[in-house]
Amino acid sequence: MTTDDIGRLFVVAAPSGAGKTSLLRAILKQVPNAVFSISYTTRKKREQERDGVDYRFVSHGEFQQMIDDGRFLEHARVFDHHYGTAGEEVDALRRRKLDVILEIDWQGARQVREKMPDSESIFILPPTRRALESRLRSRGTDSDEMIERRLADSVADMGHWDEFDYIVINDDFDDGVRDLQEIISGNGGDYRKNRSGIRALIDDLLAD
Repeated sequence: MTTDDIGRLFVVAAPSGAGKTSLLRAILKQVPNAVFSISYTTRKKREQERDGVDYRFVSHGEFQQMIDDGRFLEHARVFDHHYGTAGEEVDALRRRKLDVILEIDWQGARQVREKMPDSESIFILPPTRRALESRLRSRGTDSDEMIERRLADSVADMGHWDEFDYIVINDDFDDGVRDLQEIISGNGGDYRKNRSGIRALIDDLLAD
């Protein structure tokens, strides 16, 4: 089976607070052939989440068994919880010629890249460090201590931007959706990571 016979695979990562999830939900409404791969996680289900829709919620023992059985395309530990993508589920979607989107972190993206070199990776960045912190605080779900931890981890995550094929800056929501749509539609050349000015933004985001 060649890559022409299957759907494309997109790996989308971002620091916490960059607006990744909202952008991707909008993309699914605009790109009919695009679908999410639903991740497995050991964390507790939040009030508005649905098992099998937002995540597949499993115990630590079940997650470990999936690791032992080699079922994960990628898996990682994030904020004391485990997340993973089942390889057979991704393969099944791609065989239906659907373009699959994995919403994962840089650790998972690295694993996918090694196992599926035909995958394409996108990293979403906030426009400024201040905007990132403002978005984290506006959620209203975390303590100040957790927000500081998320901010520190987000800065560390952004240090891996250079491992990705495309960079999208989520300054304006509609522009961010348009940028992602162009990449997924195969017109993303302008969003390659070497575009003018990206390094200046990265230096600002990573500054102490």
